Order: sequence, then C-alpha cells, then structure tokens
Amino acid sequence: MLELLVRAVAQKVRVEEELEAYPTESVDLRCEFIDRGGKTKLTQVSWIWEPIDGQRDNIAVYHPLYGQSFPNLEFKERVIFLHNTLENPSIRISELKMSDAGRYTCEYATYPTGNEQGTTTLIMLAKPKNSARVVTVQAGSKSVVVAQCEAVEGKPAASIKWLGSVGGNHSISSSSGPDGTVTVRSDYRLVPTPADNGREVTCLVDQRTQDQTWVYPVKLSVEYPPSVSIEGYDHNWYMGRSDAVLLCLANANPAPTTVTWTSLSGPLPDSVDVDGNKLTVRKVDDAVNTTFVCEVKNKLGATKNQITTVVIGESTTTYSRRRSDTRGDVQTAESSERTPLPPFRPGETGWKLCRCAQIW
Repeated sequence: MLELLVRAVAQKVRVEEELEAYPTESVDLRCEFIDRGGKTKLTQVSWIWEPIDGQRDNIAVYHPLYGQSFPNLEFKERVIFLHNTLENPSIRISELKMSDAGRYTCEYATYPTGNEQGTTTLIMLAKPKNSARVVTVQAGSKSVVVAQCEAVEGKPAASIKWLGSVGGNHSISSSSGPDGTVTVRSDYRLVPTPADNGREVTCLVDQRTQDQTWVYPVKLSVEYPPSVSIEGYDHNWYMGRSDAVLLCLANANPAPTTVTWTSLSGPLPDSVDVDGNKLTVRKVDDAVNTTFVCEVKNKLGATKNQITTVVIGESTTTYSRRRSDTRGDVQTAESSERTPLPPFRPGETGWKLCRCAQIW
C-alpha cells in the first residue's frame, strides 16, 4: 500500500528520467505538474542541481507573483524558462559544459501535500579525439613501443584494441580530467626485427558517442644497418669478354648513404667502371682476376661483402650430339668451331646438341 502511494505521489511531477547531451549544445529539461483531482495549489517551483561531486543548489526559481530568479552564477546567463507557468516550468540550459552533468530536480511547493518533485539525470557525453602514430625504433633483442594509439577527452571512456600479425602485445592506461572526461592511451610493443619494417598493425577505438569503430592502420618503422649481397658473377669471366657486371644489393633502413667498390689487390683495374652500386668490366683481362669488395653505409653502420672473380681464359663453343643406330648402339660425337660434326648415317634416330665452355 505504501509503495503504491509513493508511486502515485511521484507521478504528479512528470519529468524525463535521463537525458544525454554534448558540450556547447543546449538541452531542454521538461517538467509538468499532473493534478488529476484539481485540488492541489501550486505556490512556487524550483530547479535544483546536484552535481556528481558537490552539493545541491538552486539554479532557477519561478513564482507567479515575484517572477523568475536565477540564483546560481554558473547558470544565470545560460538558463531560461520555456513557459512562464507553474504547470509547465520546463527550462533550457545553453552552452553546456562537461561539469553540468548531474541530477536536476524539478521541485514544487504545494498545498496541502507539501513539496512534490521529479528528477532528471543529465549525462554529459564527449566524443574522443582519436589518433594513432608510429614510433620509429631500431632492430634489437628487447621489446619496445613501436606504435601508440589514444582517445583523448572522451566520456564515457573509450576502449582500444589492436589487430596485427606481428606477434606483439599492448598495454592500456587512462587518466581523468577535471571535467569528467577520460583519456585512454595504448602502447603496442614487440621485439623489432628488420622483417617487421613496413608491416602494419591497426588501432581500433570504440566509444558510446561513435557511430562506428574508429580504425587506423599504422605502418611500422624499424631501422637497421645494411645487409649486403653481390650478384651478377656467373663463373664465366673468360679473357676478352665484354661488359661483365656485378651488382651490389643492400637492404637497409634508412636507405644507404654511400656505396663503395674496392679491390683487395689494390686500386680498381683500369678496365672497371663504377656507377653507384653497379660495377662494369668493359673487357675482362688478368687485372680483374681479383676479389671485389662492396661496402654500404647508412646512419646505423657499414656492412661489406666480397666476391672473388676468376678469369678462365679464352672461351670456345663446343658442340656434342648423341645418336643411336638401328642396333641400339649409342655413339657420341663432338666438334668445335674448327671441327664439324660427322654427317647423319642411315638408321640414326636423332641428335642432341649442347653448348659447352672449354678452356684452351
């Protein structure tokens, strides 16, 4: 019986239980007195604000004889009554601040029942400012922060997750501002290797005010000294061969600053031209029977690699072929540019030719 009475009394002042709003916007707090019997006399209505952390305080008062009053200086220039009546004393609060969050009670002074009231909870929301960035690191053996993501000054607090196949892990930290907003930060860590450079991890931010998940891919930046290889040597540098080429290939981050060719036997031969990472032997001779060294540098260090080239003498083309006669016997014939192959004979089924290198 007592519970039913409380409900009946509470229903005399009709308000919205909960409202959401954003900073700089306006919000209407509706209030209406419901007097089904028509026997209640209304004398005055007040709006009382109870902040999340603080004391209750009147922010707006209406009296049919004495008019309107706005005793709280924080709200005085931002609050108006929408209707100049006791029956509908709804108010509008403009230029909202995060600190305006709290409970707003519409309270009537009545006769003969005394005070009647209804309370609206105003929830202030703030959309976070999301961002993500890469942290440039050097390859090493320890776990370090390689990417960061943050959701700044949101309310309620945002949640941050990471997607990626690089095998790292992440940590979360948060801090609250004086206005009730929360800043959430996340660091992504891994043990960086050269292979991780350029790979992606993706930051995902979810928060109540966002229509969808905020997604931001971050490309990792891992620095490392050069690794060097030399390509182009085919083990067929014969005397007189022209335009034999060696290429010095480097994998480095940041990019190489210098590429230098040298020879272990002394100065580079006169027949050698160098253009960056390319070494060209215009004509092979005994002078290039040596070991070439390529050194590549970037800001993290220098790395060398070398290759020994062997001059094999004059190259001659030799041909060979295999044939079988009607008896199944297999014969092999060879020739050089000076000696032709013997002619086909009756019963032979075919020849197989190859091109071979011979040292003279």
